[in-house]
Amino acid sequence: MPPMISPVQPPRYWFAKPYADFVQRLRVASGFLLLITFAWFCRPSAASLIAGLPICLAGLSIRAWAAGHLAKNQELAMSGPYSFVRNPLYAGTLLIAAGIVIACRSAVLGVIAAVVFLFVYLPVIELEEQHLRSIFPSYASYAAQVCRLLPLSSINTGNRRFSWKLYRRNQEWKAALGFGAALLWILWRFWSASQTH
Repeated sequence: MPPMISPVQPPRYWFAKPYADFVQRLRVASGFLLLITFAWFCRPSAASLIAGLPICLAGLSIRAWAAGHLAKNQELAMSGPYSFVRNPLYAGTLLIAAGIVIACRSAVLGVIAAVVFLFVYLPVIELEEQHLRSIFPSYASYAAQVCRLLPLSSINTGNRRFSWKLYRRNQEWKAALGFGAALLWILWRFWSASQTH
């Protein structure tokens, strides 16, 4: 009698696709909400800047590293940071947001950022994963070995190098510019607060 082969379990998602489709259209609006909250509640101190900005820079570096390994819809990215997490761009964004919350010393900003990530970005991550499963047959095997956002495991994908061409094609420099603008605002709020004391 041949051995029984257990069927491959379909992936389980937390959010229904209609909801994910809906909130995908809200990403820009939620970004503006975070921007307004950030501008209003930012109260940095020297200690909060020292604690938060290195976390931001780590997140920005992860995003840049990921952009140099991502050929969107052409091949499955599994090198660089993709050998540790399936969504390094989002993981980097999460680190940047955490660093900004710490630098700004704002619990309100932290709560809003957490809600937006959980109920807007996480469904979008799941939606993008469904898309990748549909165009890359090897994604299921990859996803079984590499975690979504936490580097709890890794795979060996050879020595593929970072590509500045991919970095530019993915326009990751826009994230660096956006962070630069946010940093200027944080430093201005810190400076203006120090002038009033």
